[in-house]
Amino acid sequence: MIRVLLVDDQPLIRSGFRALLDLEDDIEVVAEAGDGMEGLALAKRHLPDIALIDIRMPVLNGVEVTRRIAADPDLAGVHVVILTNYGFDEYVFDALRAGAAGFLVKDIVPEDLLHAVRVAARGDALLAPSITRRLINRYLAQPPTAGAGQGLKELTNREREAVVLVARGLSNAQIADRMAISPMTAKTHINRAMAKLHARDRAQLVVFAYESGLVTPGGF
Repeated sequence: MIRVLLVDDQPLIRSGFRALLDLEDDIEVVAEAGDGMEGLALAKRHLPDIALIDIRMPVLNGVEVTRRIAADPDLAGVHVVILTNYGFDEYVFDALRAGAAGFLVKDIVPEDLLHAVRVAARGDALLAPSITRRLINRYLAQPPTAGAGQGLKELTNREREAVVLVARGLSNAQIADRMAISPMTAKTHINRAMAKLHARDRAQLVVFAYESGLVTPGGF
């Protein structure tokens, strides 16, 4: 059973998402919160698998809630998915760096929301297509972040290759096919890269790939 926490200051959004999620046999909404501070407290109390968190909220915004969840060892199993009203939000990068597993726009169709919850629960990165494109364009428009490439020397050549393919949005199965290895070996390369780079999830591997210059405009 995938346990979900809803954190949004709009009751209508929460009730709509809850009504949809509660219809699924493998998903359970364990709690709702109307602001970031309440959401953080409920995350600690219920330890959900997924926290759907609005990026713009009173008391604590979604970025700060994400940062606090990621920093708390007791909440290591909580995957944060940020909700936004826009196809792009200036807080996208901060939340990814803070540890968000991905982003969804609130006008997402029901089938995609259900898929997103299940994907995030598996620990995979999740970014709405419109946000992914803007995210990539934003990174490609900037030079690599100073010092961001230091972790590259810790990676083997195969781990680097796997990180590049993760940043391109490929699944484990697709990465395995591209690298001519088994899906299990591909997953091992990815997990080892995450451990070496201290990445909370695949979304942070995407951030690293662009900030370090591992993925370049010509290489995408």
